[in-house]
Amino acid sequence: MNSTEAATPSHTKATNAPKPTGEFVVLVALMMSMTALAIDAVLPAFDMIRADIAMAHPNQAQLLISLLFAGLALGQLVSGPLSDALGRKKILYTGLILFLLGTVLCIVAQDLTALLIGRFVQGLGVSGPYICAISIVRDKFAGRQMAKIMSVVMMIFITVPALAPSIGQGIMLLADWRAIFVFYLIFAAAVIALIFFRLEETLPKEKRIAFSVKGISDGFKIVIRNRLTAGYTLAMGLFFGCFLGYINSSQQILQELYGTGKLFTLYFGGLALVLGFASFFNSRFVERLGMHFISRRAIYVIIASSVVFLGLQLFVAPTLWMFLIYASILFFSFGLVFGNLNAIAMEPMGHVAGIAAAVIGASSSLISMGLGTYIGQAYNHSVMPVTLGFIIVPTLGLFATLWADGGSKKYSANNAD
Repeated sequence: MNSTEAATPSHTKATNAPKPTGEFVVLVALMMSMTALAIDAVLPAFDMIRADIAMAHPNQAQLLISLLFAGLALGQLVSGPLSDALGRKKILYTGLILFLLGTVLCIVAQDLTALLIGRFVQGLGVSGPYICAISIVRDKFAGRQMAKIMSVVMMIFITVPALAPSIGQGIMLLADWRAIFVFYLIFAAAVIALIFFRLEETLPKEKRIAFSVKGISDGFKIVIRNRLTAGYTLAMGLFFGCFLGYINSSQQILQELYGTGKLFTLYFGGLALVLGFASFFNSRFVERLGMHFISRRAIYVIIASSVVFLGLQLFVAPTLWMFLIYASILFFSFGLVFGNLNAIAMEPMGHVAGIAAAVIGASSSLISMGLGTYIGQAYNHSVMPVTLGFIIVPTLGLFATLWADGGSKKYSANNAD
């Protein structure tokens, strides 16, 4: 795709696009939410897992998150091209079955290594629903309409991490941490049933790309050589990396540092709802203001608020309410960033949506996994590592978007999108 095509106003591309149904949006959100559910429902169980599974250091429990993301990143590299070659539904079924296998491995695990292997396999499996959900949206929609749908999907998607810790906490009132993985089995089986009965194949045979080394290589080249897609993929990885650093250490920050105990699920869920509200806000205004306009200003807020909060820590130890105010500002801003960055990265990739979603997802996941693990493992019984992460990493992400937009002249053209 040449630069002229990439800069074509996306609202003109989507003029004849079908209107999304509520059922379609919910189903896509459920497929994407499996990743969030696999992460967040197990967070309240970290202390119980530490007591049951021998660990050299308490921070090693965070690896249950990092290994899932490692599987997710590598799995996308296979799921994306295969979904372009075989269709979306076959890859959905394969990924969900693999997720079920990884879940069973976690249930029977007796040591940390076995548990981490199970989490890695879960990540490989969940890559199918995750990558296909994005590709299915791109199959049917484009431009600002795609960004609007992704924002609504993200709004529903964020409801899962808001509820998931409470689900995990509730399960542990009746059973041990392994029962949470039994819940994963039930949820995945329900999603398989919904896909079988309620989702049509969105990639017709005549539009499929043969699964060959050359075909995959060509698709990769298209993605990597597109400046807009490459730059925003890097930005996505950076932004989600610092966000993952918070998720990794959230249980320790809220339960240990601030002593919230079982109220951890309430605070964690409340912040997730703030992110969901921001996604709803974005869905209402993105067609009017544009993806670039909203996301760029949200990035400024993330950096500025983090600098202020870092300055505060130089004089006083932040209290819980201070941290919650800061985190609420961050979560609202991230709600305006995630859906838009993904939509911008995918916008020029309609003709290779599966491979594009794979490269974008895998690359950003690998970046975020490395950064998130580093920030999380740096936890030192303070919020300083997380705050520094929210300054340094989003600043790099801002530079990545500026490079992708190619200067003020090209940015003005893209901002029309």
